Amino acid sequence: MTFADAHAIPPQRIWDGILGRSVQGEQATLALLELDADSIVPEHSHPNEQLGFVVSGSVSFRVGDEERELSQGGTWTIPPNVPHEVHVGPRGAVIVDVFSPPREDWEAFERMSPRPHRL
Repeated sequence: MTFADAHAIPPQRIWDGILGRSVQGEQATLALLELDADSIVPEHSHPNEQLGFVVSGSVSFRVGDEERELSQGGTWTIPPNVPHEVHVGPRGAVIVDVFSPPREDWEAFERMSPRPHRL
């Protein structure tokens, strides 16, 4: 797929309260994530480098032993295999993540019907 509108990409439930819409390339995955208010991305790690930024809302992000409150425009860089977790603020959040190499494990998540995004 060369072009697509985000609302036309079927979302996937990544965790409870976390929906993702991903675009898979040969070298990276680009993801638009919608996080419900007060939801939690539990501690995990993966072999992918992860870069991202907050589009709207706020999150408390822990990467390894470092923690930071992030709001619109806040960014992060997570090296491969480093444990990290996210606690979402009271208004929820929309974030963009890039993973390299691509997130092959996301192929296993069931895709839902297309629906409007929260941008």
